[in-house]
Amino acid sequence: MGAGKRGDKMTKSRHFVALVASAGVLVAAGLLVLTVLLVQERSAEATSPGKPGKIAYSAYDGTNEAIYTINPGGGGKVKVTDKPGYARNPAYSPTGNKIAYSGYDGNDSEIYTIDPSGAGTFKVTDNDTDDFSPSYSPDGNNIAYVGFDGNDLEIYTIDVRGGGTLNVTDNDTDDLYPAYSPGGKTIAYEGYDGNDSEIYTIDVRGGGTLNVTDNDSNDSQPDYAPDGKTIAYVGYPPSSQEYDGTNEAIFTIGVGGGGNSSKVVDNASEPSYSPNGKKIAYLGDTPANSTVYTIGVNGGGKAKVIDTGASDSEPSWGSQ
Repeated sequence: MGAGKRGDKMTKSRHFVALVASAGVLVAAGLLVLTVLLVQERSAEATSPGKPGKIAYSAYDGTNEAIYTINPGGGGKVKVTDKPGYARNPAYSPTGNKIAYSGYDGNDSEIYTIDPSGAGTFKVTDNDTDDFSPSYSPDGNNIAYVGFDGNDLEIYTIDVRGGGTLNVTDNDTDDLYPAYSPGGKTIAYEGYDGNDSEIYTIDVRGGGTLNVTDNDSNDSQPDYAPDGKTIAYVGYPPSSQEYDGTNEAIFTIGVGGGGNSSKVVDNASEPSYSPNGKKIAYLGDTPANSTVYTIGVNGGGKAKVIDTGASDSEPSWGSQ
């Protein structure tokens, strides 16, 4: 897809506006060129079944952007990363003993893993392009992420120890926000249908693409429910309506598509299911869009977790 089409499609999307403003995306000769300071799309990750543990998120520490964890009810805040640059897009491993994230290595953004205690940092990707938005496979052996193939953004998978990279999507459009299914056979992601962004699923080896949402609005940031039956995602207003930075909403839909979606909460983004599937953590409706909340999957029981002070806090709900 040409860069002009991608820009037209995502003009009303807050994450694209932030990307252009803060990351320095250049459009030249119809190609998307990513500059040193990235290019950070928000993450989407599959939530593994289990007992709910802590929520990971990113926030500024006064100097850098870092990864933190906190109890779902608030309290127990721990700073996980502490180095110059940024750490973004946290995604818990299935057992909760690791967190994958995108971090700056001095040249570009790469995928790292780290213990929730802050020890054991490991660099998973190491190349000349920006890699971001990681998602663990349910067996913990692989990570899906977004990378640049020289023309556009694609979904890749890689072994958690590095190596074995596979280009899962391979087309002429930008593909974003990968999230493994609980069974590990498919990956949900945001793709472009020629008019706007929609939610798709694809086999982990490529092929078997399914258009889950199909409407006249931009849909983004998918996350599988732990039972594998539904996908939570963010829906934006139709292209005919003005996007004012707050009127996005979280919806759920059956993984097979073709049915009606259900709205969970307005003025919300970045959904992450709890490991037991009963709640969703998300970034919510403050003027700075900087508060992490939890809410029941049917829209009840909204509770504030923490004001993060950052507009791209990207919650990820881990297992105990």
